[in-house]
Amino acid sequence: MASCSSLLSEEQFQCSICLDVFTDPVTIQCGHNFCMTCITTYWESSDLLCQCPMCKKTFDKRPDLFVNTFISEMAAPFRKPVPEKATSWSDQFPTLPAVSCDICTGTKLRALKSCLVCQASYCETHLEPHQRVTGLKKHKLINPVENLDDRMCQKHERPLELFCRTDQTCVCHFCTEGEHKNHDTALLEEEYGKRKADLGKTKEEIQQLVKERLTKVQDIKLSIDVSKRDTESEISKSVEVFTAVVHSIERSQAELIKVLEEKQKAAEQKAEEFIKELEQEITELQRRNTELEQLSHTQDHLLFLQNSSSMSTPPHTKDWSRISLHCSVGTTGRALSQLEDTLLSEIKKFHHAELKTIQQYAVDVTLDPDTAFPTLILSNDGKRVRRGASEKNLPDNPERFSLCHCVLGKQSFSSGRFYYEVQVKGKTDWALGVARQSANRKGQITLAPLNGFWTIWLRNGDEYKALAKPAVLISLREKPQKVGVFVDYEEGQVSFYDVEAKSHIYTFTGCTFTEKLYPYFCSSINVSSKNSASLIITPINPE
Repeated sequence: MASCSSLLSEEQFQCSICLDVFTDPVTIQCGHNFCMTCITTYWESSDLLCQCPMCKKTFDKRPDLFVNTFISEMAAPFRKPVPEKATSWSDQFPTLPAVSCDICTGTKLRALKSCLVCQASYCETHLEPHQRVTGLKKHKLINPVENLDDRMCQKHERPLELFCRTDQTCVCHFCTEGEHKNHDTALLEEEYGKRKADLGKTKEEIQQLVKERLTKVQDIKLSIDVSKRDTESEISKSVEVFTAVVHSIERSQAELIKVLEEKQKAAEQKAEEFIKELEQEITELQRRNTELEQLSHTQDHLLFLQNSSSMSTPPHTKDWSRISLHCSVGTTGRALSQLEDTLLSEIKKFHHAELKTIQQYAVDVTLDPDTAFPTLILSNDGKRVRRGASEKNLPDNPERFSLCHCVLGKQSFSSGRFYYEVQVKGKTDWALGVARQSANRKGQITLAPLNGFWTIWLRNGDEYKALAKPAVLISLREKPQKVGVFVDYEEGQVSFYDVEAKSHIYTFTGCTFTEKLYPYFCSSINVSSKNSASLIITPINPE
């Protein structure tokens, strides 16, 4: 005898709504059977009275539903078991949006998925048919969302499953047959993957930018710390120098007052001696005058003649016409000269310390032959330049000076501080400094900050000028044999120093640098072979 299962088929136990084997089958008054979840969902989603999906019979009120245990037991052999989950969905995915299940009555459970076809969200229990029923498995499930209408094409009432790259908008399949026809479209999942990869790259770039800026912040903080230490050191040095200068002035003033007072005292003592001696002579002369007065009145001829011989001449006295007291002339001037020497000595000490600090920013500079005027001769190591007798046939590239006997350094600087030294010994004409990258190099050049040049020069052997606007004549005690050039990019300063004399020559201040700066050298024009010496970039030797 054949078994019951061999006489029955799976189709006989399929729900006409979900097209899968009954789950919790219920029988309504017209006699048709459905899954409890399917018929409940059908009635809740319909605006009409309760109606049978099969025969369209309408009921005045929703029937009470009870599971038909007989049909359930008969359908059990055909029902595919649903694998048991180790943990609940909410435990596995605690970050999913808190969307309520649309099917639950009473206490609403948390939705596990939303179905774009059914336009409903399901908890773990009510989602089960979508995981088991063949027809429902084809539905589009997404993570639970509140507004499912936003996921539907308003024009075609179909799920938005494509992304139009041409119009940068989400569309349904019907849209690609109309206004988005022949547009570049892709599945949402594909575009999502691409965009997510792009966002990943952007995120990496942003993280790199953040990292670079954090590093820059640290660099700035370090620079501030270094600047603070440098400032404190500078303050300490300035206090030391000015204290020494003040003490020197006070000492010179005290010494000058002492000298003047001692001279005054000596003069007063000498005057007292002169006055005493003069008073003695006055007394003697008055006594003689009295004797002469008495003698002039005597009537005794013999007595008159005997005494007149000894009184005929004045008594011996000093010649006071060449004797005088002199005021202290030039004492203050000599004291000021000595003070000047002292101050210059202190200033020299200060500049010595300053130059020693600046030399810590020394850089290795070499000459760039691609910028050199054709008559210039550069050494193989790029450290020397002088003017040759003839002009070489060189390509007139944009970097080359076309008229002035100039050359730039290969190295450029766009931040921080840098320093280099150039020997100018034996030259009667030269110019040194820095030039910005965009400075004109063709034709006649006017050296000035406005034109991108911050330089000083020597002309005619003894005429030193800072080529500002207007030019500033520089008075120097000694003729520099080696010149140091120091640039502080952020502070906007270009300074020049006499290296051997350890003295400051000139500083351009308030400069605004926005481009790369290059060391600038001009060997100038030979005059009767007096200016034939080379400009030499020398190594730094801090003392």
